[in-house]
Amino acid sequence: MERVLEPEVMDSLEEAIEYDAMDFVTVNTAFAEEASAFGPKEQGLVLDAGTGPGRIPVLLCQMRPQWQVIAIDLAQSMLQIASQHIQQAGLQQQIRLELVDTKNLPYQDQQFDMVVSNSLIHHLPDPLPFFSELKRVLKPNGGIFIRDLFRPADEITINALVNNIGTEYNPHQSKLFRDSLHAALTLDEVNQLISRVGLQEVKVYQSSDCHWTAQRAWSD
Repeated sequence: MERVLEPEVMDSLEEAIEYDAMDFVTVNTAFAEEASAFGPKEQGLVLDAGTGPGRIPVLLCQMRPQWQVIAIDLAQSMLQIASQHIQQAGLQQQIRLELVDTKNLPYQDQQFDMVVSNSLIHHLPDPLPFFSELKRVLKPNGGIFIRDLFRPADEITINALVNNIGTEYNPHQSKLFRDSLHAALTLDEVNQLISRVGLQEVKVYQSSDCHWTAQRAWSD
């Protein structure tokens, strides 16, 4: 099934609020727990690419108080909500929010000990520049933990996945999920991107009925 792009930036405040209201507590907590296991054991600088409403960096810093996180997004509305969550958690000293395009990072080469990203890739019309930038700003021994939706093989599978999310999503939220599945990459496409930019020792695998994960453990 061909990829159908969706908007790269969700930058109306109404959309950002509705997205933040969706129940991602379980998946966000699982993401943070797994990501924290692949990062530096002591102090480290972590980039969260496409932070959205900032739930992930809050969880990461609660689990790893010794980490510093730069959390970036291209949607000002998302960063506005993220700032509220960070202040409520009292993590202003650990998390820095920045309005940044993930395809053109304003950071030095080999600056970060780890790069994490949750549900960003399917928003990018061409994810190759992001993976190139990831490799550039990450230390050679840096950790990687990226998770996103993968594109099913056919419309029947998409319908089943959307129907299975339950009644807690309203029709607009269900449409957002459907659109994201259409815009997602396949595992083969993810592997090809990682290979093209020359990232080594990255394991890509299906991690749920609709997600893929790319991971590499930090090493000293």
